Amino acid sequence: MWCKRLLVLAILGLVLSGGAAYGAEQDTTREIEPAAEPDREPRVPTFAINEDVAGRLTVLTTRYEDTFAAIGNDLSLGYLELVKANPGVDPWLPGEGTRITLPRRYVLPDVERKGIVINLAEYRLYYFTDQGVQVYPVGVGTEDNPSPLTDAQVTMPLESPAWYPPASIRAEYAASGDYLPRMIPPGPGNPLGTHALMLSEKGYLIHGTNKQFGVGMQVSHGCFRMYNEDISRFVYQVSKGTPVRVIKEPVKIGLSGNEVWLEVHRPHEEYRKQDREQLWQQVSETVAAFVQRRPEVEIKRRAIELAVDQADGLPTMVGERVRRVAADDSGGGQPTRDDEDGERQQLWF
Repeated sequence: MWCKRLLVLAILGLVLSGGAAYGAEQDTTREIEPAAEPDREPRVPTFAINEDVAGRLTVLTTRYEDTFAAIGNDLSLGYLELVKANPGVDPWLPGEGTRITLPRRYVLPDVERKGIVINLAEYRLYYFTDQGVQVYPVGVGTEDNPSPLTDAQVTMPLESPAWYPPASIRAEYAASGDYLPRMIPPGPGNPLGTHALMLSEKGYLIHGTNKQFGVGMQVSHGCFRMYNEDISRFVYQVSKGTPVRVIKEPVKIGLSGNEVWLEVHRPHEEYRKQDREQLWQQVSETVAAFVQRRPEVEIKRRAIELAVDQADGLPTMVGERVRRVAADDSGGGQPTRDDEDGERQQLWF
């Protein structure tokens, strides 16, 4: 796996430290706080977390020249998440005046909400801060060169990294009739893009790219690709030692108030029969485990069936939190919705 053998340099010693200004972007004639510089501000919102759910869905009206790839690049969304959230819309020619869904509502992964969490199944990176969570699209490893499931840390941020391709990759290029030099300098032809975060998982990086279309897809040799416009800001937010957890969780379920939300991700643009069967099994196991932990919830099977049939990555409400009141002369033991602790509770089908 070539990514495990990547050697990355910070050209001219431009190793970042604590968000310092860099290169031609630095203005020495005016006193400006680094946080106020436009290229330091994240392109994605920081969403408040409501129990297990964050974010909101919005709608964009397209122009004639728009494509999903261009919209994703402009708004920091992945190509596949836009395709799955907008069935029936041509991703290459949505047309003038078409209303498309921007999928920015999330059921959060069922892991510790700290630092960076990358979910390979949804091609997204979650960055948890004291203010909430930011969510970015990422390109991840292919089936032949998968990204590792790991608990790691950020060890070093890099600016203008050079790439030294290993012999195996150079041999692949040679076999296809292409020449790949021993070193790719910084610039538009560099596969690592403009910035990178080196990880303690040896040889793996979160980095930019010279192939913007691959962000939010299964395209890399194991590393994690971000848009250059995102990584060039993100490296200044993330400190050395930030935890990085990589998971593969295509089915997510959680609570927001009294509502139970389910999010199901198919792995590919097309929904294959074998993928559907696998997701049914994973949904069944995930919902059963959730109900065991949360016996106060009522799950609606039909809503779950619809979520699996679509597998569009959009959160779907599939149940409610209820409590059962003990039977008496007037109530008859009917279920009522409540959040109070200490009451006798039961799952209703």
